[in-house]
Amino acid sequence: KKMQQKHKDVLRRRSESMLFYNSRHGDKILFSEHYVNLLLVDGHQALEIKRHEVLAFGQKRLSLQHKSGLQRKIAPAELFSRTNEKRSIKKVLVTGVAGIGKTVLVQKILFDFGQNKDHLAFDFVIHMSFRDLNLIDKPTNFRELVLRKNRHLSKVLDWILANDDKLLIILDGFDEFRHYRRCDVDVFVSKPEEDAEVNEILGSLLQGELLPNASVMLTSRPTAINHIPVGCIDRYVLIAGFSINEVQDFFLRYFQDAAVADRMFSTVSANELMLTLCYIPAFCSIVCCILNESKDLCGESPKTMTDIYVQYLVALLRSHTQSNQGAKTNQQLSDIVLKLGRLAFKKLMEHQTLFYSSDQDVAGLEGCSLVSTFLDTTVAQEPGFTEEVFSFAHLTVQEFFASLYCAVTDQPLPDAMQSSDNQNNGHLDLFSRFLSGILSDRNSNFLSRQVGLHCREEKVEMYRRKITTDLAVLCENGAHILNCLHCLFEQQDPSMTLPALPELLRVNVSDETLAQMDHNAIKYFLALTEGKILSELDLTGTGVNRDSLSDIQPFLHRCQRLWLGENNLDMDAVQVVAD
Repeated sequence: KKMQQKHKDVLRRRSESMLFYNSRHGDKILFSEHYVNLLLVDGHQALEIKRHEVLAFGQKRLSLQHKSGLQRKIAPAELFSRTNEKRSIKKVLVTGVAGIGKTVLVQKILFDFGQNKDHLAFDFVIHMSFRDLNLIDKPTNFRELVLRKNRHLSKVLDWILANDDKLLIILDGFDEFRHYRRCDVDVFVSKPEEDAEVNEILGSLLQGELLPNASVMLTSRPTAINHIPVGCIDRYVLIAGFSINEVQDFFLRYFQDAAVADRMFSTVSANELMLTLCYIPAFCSIVCCILNESKDLCGESPKTMTDIYVQYLVALLRSHTQSNQGAKTNQQLSDIVLKLGRLAFKKLMEHQTLFYSSDQDVAGLEGCSLVSTFLDTTVAQEPGFTEEVFSFAHLTVQEFFASLYCAVTDQPLPDAMQSSDNQNNGHLDLFSRFLSGILSDRNSNFLSRQVGLHCREEKVEMYRRKITTDLAVLCENGAHILNCLHCLFEQQDPSMTLPALPELLRVNVSDETLAQMDHNAIKYFLALTEGKILSELDLTGTGVNRDSLSDIQPFLHRCQRLWLGENNLDMDAVQVVAD
């Protein structure tokens, strides 16, 4: 009992502070004061690989939030509670897109356990981060893995492992593990002191060969879950982000003033795009950062994703340069942004979101001021060795910096974007949209004034030609066109003529559940091409309903063929088409 309490004290100390995405060094933000409840529901997150995970989840979240009233919401303490009397739950997989709150959920469990919350029916909780485990490049054993950060347990660890039915092991960030593709092992470890490669130890733990009575919680982005050993998970839980009440709660905790929070929330509520993004906690923080710096949405309200991220970049630069160090010149700011952009671009092309201090690309940032403004830093530890691990505050922030770098340098477009079909499995969808938005007149001029970054004129013209050419090809052959429509939408240039388009347009956005942002892009294109005939509009399997059809009803008279199969339309929706 004495050692159990000491372990709880250690976990409470480690988890009592939380890092906001734009907090400064030395800021201590109490977890208990800033934690906002997350919506947890039972379910397997099988996102379509052809779409960017954040975009796919944007659609899925709409149905999840709608169904959450019917589904039983899960409290963090109930993750291992039996869903029926027959089956015990030992292995739980918690999935969610980048920035949805997986690590915060882990911190909540550790914090509650450290606070002696009696609803956690475990004697000991062991937490391991895959960011730390990435540093181990030689055989080890499970016992040593535990002791790396829990030396205080050395005298009682054998007893803990022998009584594993009261042990919870939390493995956070499976998608960040360098060897996540190699955990479905057939060489097993059965004893905690048995040496093996890290992936073999973890694979044995997940498959129940090692500590078979222990409970295991694994967190991962959906991109990696296909590599989890088949059949080892007892329960799938999805983090569905914030509900509207939690968004309001987040604003109140962020601004620490009810009147200010209400005013800021009203501002965001009037902007459909920003409100939609706020359901993902990391986006919510980005939006609050913009509002906190500008005290309101100055000038024109953001219409596109790029508008929001450009304002985020300028807001953070303004906040962190003027607070301590005095104003920097535009040249200094642009140099810093370009260094970060180069790192973001290179790692995005390599599908990497974690950067270690031993990496040559990261070493080039040493001594670069303001890096901590945009990169989250954690310290991964090995006995006698520590290494800093960097990541952008959110996956989309990395994509924004990568596209900014591509826009203002002579960096060629990625090979996957050279053709009109953009066969990149959705990996570069947001990158291409950000690039289009940055190369638009209004954002390129804004960045030039505020940060001293100048988009290359030849790239501006080239990308505008690419959009119109790609649209012409896709409208001619009827191939999937949605991401190209978004690139056009990001430009927000009504004067952008589309002379290359054929007179008869085939618009295919089928087989993807459409979110409001998708409907906005489609409607924008239909309005811009007024006068041309829609020979075909394919909305098969898109989840359209009465409201979304009403939104495009004024354009349907131009449509010769309208495909609406696999949408479960009610009579109200059919009436819209009939009218």
